[in-house]
Amino acid sequence: MISLFRRLDAGEAVFDFIGKRKRWYWVSAVLLLLSITSFIVRGFNFGIEFDGGTQFQFRATTAQPAEVQSVAEQAGADVQNTPQIVGAGGNRSILVKAGELSAPEQTKVKNALQSRFGEQVTVQAVSSSWGSDITKAAIRGLVFFLIAVCIFIAIRFEWKMAVGAIAALFHDLLLTAGIYSIIGFEVSPSTIVGLLTILGFSLYDTVVVFDKVDENARGILGGSRITYSGAANLAVNQTLMRSINTSLIALLPVAGLLFVGAGLLGVGTIKDLALVLFVGLAAGAYSSIFLATPIVCELKEREPKYKALAKRVAQRRAAEARGEAPAGARRQKATARTATAAATATATKSRRGRTAVADEDEDLLDTQEAPAVEAVESEDFVDEPTEAPEAPAPAPAGRGAGSSTPRPGARPQKRPAQKRGGGGRPSAKKRR
Repeated sequence: MISLFRRLDAGEAVFDFIGKRKRWYWVSAVLLLLSITSFIVRGFNFGIEFDGGTQFQFRATTAQPAEVQSVAEQAGADVQNTPQIVGAGGNRSILVKAGELSAPEQTKVKNALQSRFGEQVTVQAVSSSWGSDITKAAIRGLVFFLIAVCIFIAIRFEWKMAVGAIAALFHDLLLTAGIYSIIGFEVSPSTIVGLLTILGFSLYDTVVVFDKVDENARGILGGSRITYSGAANLAVNQTLMRSINTSLIALLPVAGLLFVGAGLLGVGTIKDLALVLFVGLAAGAYSSIFLATPIVCELKEREPKYKALAKRVAQRRAAEARGEAPAGARRQKATARTATAAATATATKSRRGRTAVADEDEDLLDTQEAPAVEAVESEDFVDEPTEAPEAPAPAPAGRGAGSSTPRPGARPQKRPAQKRGGGGRPSAKKRR
């Protein structure tokens, strides 16, 4: 297990998400089918903000929901659902939802509940027209959000990735709504805010994966090593640990709100928001990995250029399985050998040219020095008075014989040619 997490942290392709994408398609299809069935059979528990009506709430440490419903109906209230218990212990209260009531009817029901249970009752009335406006505003905001998402992803990446992102967003929306319908939590304005929040999180996670896919797929058409699906699968594995860490960090506080705040402490005002955030964050992490990227691969690999790439990759892998070098590798090796031979021939020719030029320079230098030597030799025949030769002075200690002063009338010695840098080859005259 430790080695698995190390490989995931290193970004290695551990899981074949794209190759087994049909399995994830079936999982998503089953979840969506359950959600749609719940929509039809159970429906939604809309709050009074959407349906309109009257809500009565009072503190009751011992009252039971069935008893409260009976008292409210006897007072003339049309109770729509079983009263809900909110909170626990000393903060325990009963919430009763009824249809629209006039002011005298509201007062009658309120007095009946206060006289029966001896607690102060609060009344909240919302008209159906206000609830309809809230519903339309929520739908309008969701549509604008989806349009903005499509435009952004199409500009930043391409339209195929926009299709994958929108499919993942609809998947998250339907799955979250299905869980809400199955559990029966009340749909309130907080629920809509939570939906928009989790859609933004899902989009963020999807864009991060798409950016890595785009980076890995850059330049793969020029080779035959990996297909588009392979590059996408590598990108999903490389971002898997980031997705897991981000999702866990986001889910932990939301789980605290849902299970501790709403479940144990009974704070009913946050349970609708906590549930939509918890389900939506989990669904967003799932769809960005198992749904959005596979859909993009399905669309991309239908293009002719990526079909040809997949064919080349298959041929290369088949050749490697047989122990043969792929045609592309053979061509690359032949090209490398040709380039090496050409470079060697060019270097040899260059060395030969430099040697010939050096010989010509040495011959020219010897030709220039020849007249000067002949002039010196002609001076040896000038008549000079003959004198008794003197013994040469002894050479100073530490100096060579070549540094002594020549005697008068002696033949001048020829100065040795100065060696060129590095002790080069002898001149052509000396070689002769």
